[in-house]
Amino acid sequence: MKGHFPLVLLLLAAVPQVRAADYKYVRIGSDHDITTKATPGYALMGGGSDLDEAFRFLCEKGAGGDFLILRAAGDDDYNPYVNSLCKTNSVATLIIPSREAANDPSVADIIQHAEAVFIAGGDQARYINWWQNSQVSDALNADIAAGKPLGGTSAGLAVMGQFIYSSQGDAPEDPNLSSTLALADPYHSRVTVRRDFVKIDLLSNTLTDTHFAKRDRLGRSLVFLARIVQDGWSAKPREIAVDEKSAVLVEGDGSARVIGSGKGAYFIQVQAAPATCKAGTPLTFKDIAVYHGPGGSRFNVKTWSGSGGASYSLSVKNGVVSSTQAKGDSY
Repeated sequence: MKGHFPLVLLLLAAVPQVRAADYKYVRIGSDHDITTKATPGYALMGGGSDLDEAFRFLCEKGAGGDFLILRAAGDDDYNPYVNSLCKTNSVATLIIPSREAANDPSVADIIQHAEAVFIAGGDQARYINWWQNSQVSDALNADIAAGKPLGGTSAGLAVMGQFIYSSQGDAPEDPNLSSTLALADPYHSRVTVRRDFVKIDLLSNTLTDTHFAKRDRLGRSLVFLARIVQDGWSAKPREIAVDEKSAVLVEGDGSARVIGSGKGAYFIQVQAAPATCKAGTPLTFKDIAVYHGPGGSRFNVKTWSGSGGASYSLSVKNGVVSSTQAKGDSY
């Protein structure tokens, strides 16, 4: 969602008092928290237009409790949107704009009083630099362990998998790190992969990416996967890459459905180590398995199998991606 400061603060008896210099908190609905029986679920949103069904999924999993939106910048324009879709006790936005704010115990308390949490889009470098290994990430992990649902769009989804493109040092001339640049040099300074922002068992050993087909992110994702293998983090990492106007709604048992009008989601798995993955040399990386799930398809992230989609494989030779699909379309 769009927008910047300032915000009008609502100071509520049910939550710790907000100090405007540290973070911003805006809430609509009831002033008093309630506790409902939330159930696990993960809404993986690829960015672009928000999908009503994905937010309703999170609200249902939160069982009508308190819905919280997390941001590092922006304003509270998600509040009326979510409130119009769902029957909740409250909808609130918490903006955490610094590492100091992320380590405020009041911030963690607000997060842990929510029954459903959604991480908005923006810049995942801020989430990593400011929120990782802080009271924010601790509180999110406590919510996940308690079986509460979590969702994210764009940058918010990018930080949900175990492996994360952290977007450190994105340049003005190439703000999204192009596939061309990454494939030409897998160890370019802008190819930055981090791990373990949150701990979602169903997304362990998994990279999450967004705006996938729309922004031609396949090549750079294959580079991220190659680096994960080459750097010894995992022998066979996986990826869930979601296109704009699409989402993957994952149940607590691992079953999932793909929704939306975009190109859907791509479930990618490494089969073998890259043949060439080193600094200053184009990537060579073969036999990468892909399952493309369009809107309406199903996938199980535990068994890594789906229905209603198509399977194919990709290879990279000297920085050029090829596909086994009949038309040679990598997407």
